[in-house]
Amino acid sequence: MKSITIEGQIRTEFGKAATRQLRSEEKVPGVIYGGAKEINFSAPATAFKGIVYTPDFMLAEVKVDGASYKCVLKDLQFDKVSDQLIHVDFLELVGDKKVTVSIPLKFSGIPAGVKEGGKLTVKMKALKVKTIPENLLEHIDVDITELKLNENIRVQDVKAKNMEILNSPRIPIASVAMTRQLKQEEATVTKEAPTASDAAKAAPEAKPEAAAPAKKK
Repeated sequence: MKSITIEGQIRTEFGKAATRQLRSEEKVPGVIYGGAKEINFSAPATAFKGIVYTPDFMLAEVKVDGASYKCVLKDLQFDKVSDQLIHVDFLELVGDKKVTVSIPLKFSGIPAGVKEGGKLTVKMKALKVKTIPENLLEHIDVDITELKLNENIRVQDVKAKNMEILNSPRIPIASVAMTRQLKQEEATVTKEAPTASDAAKAAPEAKPEAAAPAKKK
């Protein structure tokens, strides 16, 4: 699994003034929780780029004053005006203690419905799961080869070994819908196909039989 190393320093001062000082030094405050104790630290803003600005799920090894903590990213805060990163939360991974994280979905295969002219729509890019640290994965594989036209793959269809999926099982994660072009083609075929009434009109009219001459009395 991908991982990143972040080196920081313990925070000893708190409050708005201390936070402003950190920002002036281009540092970001952070916290590590979930372990034996909560660790408040700071690190250069550039140290977080590899884990903040990526769609990948990865682990973080946060080194603070000689100690090392294996973590996952849990929360981020950005300045509403400048959009700069202003705070980072990490969850420490401890033994067999279960954690709740969002893991990206990786779709494989070409859907049968796409081969028929449909369009694939991805509706969810990650699932929220609960598991122990050793079962964490970079992504969850989803085979969409058998996905047909106008069908969905739902959360309940995903197989995630040794993980409890927390999303509602009926939520669709991907679907194949009919494209506008395919709808037009089907409409044209339907319009051109002869109907029962058209067939009746096309059939030659049957001539009435001549009446038999009346017998003279």
